[in-house]
Amino acid sequence: MEERITQIMKSLECTREEALEILADDEAIEKGEKLFELTEEQKKTSKQARSVDRKPSEKKVKRERKPDEEKREIISALEETVIDTCDCASIEITNVERQIDWTTSDGRRFRIVLSCPRK
Repeated sequence: MEERITQIMKSLECTREEALEILADDEAIEKGEKLFELTEEQKKTSKQARSVDRKPSEKKVKRERKPDEEKREIISALEETVIDTCDCASIEITNVERQIDWTTSDGRRFRIVLSCPRK
């Protein structure tokens, strides 16, 4: 205990009484006491100091995609093939570069989805 007191006195450059008070406060804090509670104003100031100002977020501009002519040609060729070979009651191109939906005359629904993997 004496070693701890002398160590505190040397490191903090304080008197023996102050070192004993520091040790007593440490023990009280370890037991759960709130010795250094902040006032409401101090808490508010502390919170403001810890908060980080954020830049206003810029609205992201949606990038306009270039039309993929090759995919459009494939979809139109598939449409012609479906019309020629199937008994279609209705056909709809949901997405000109991606999807065709059709219904046969007996009421069954079909869909073709075209994908172009990058790798």
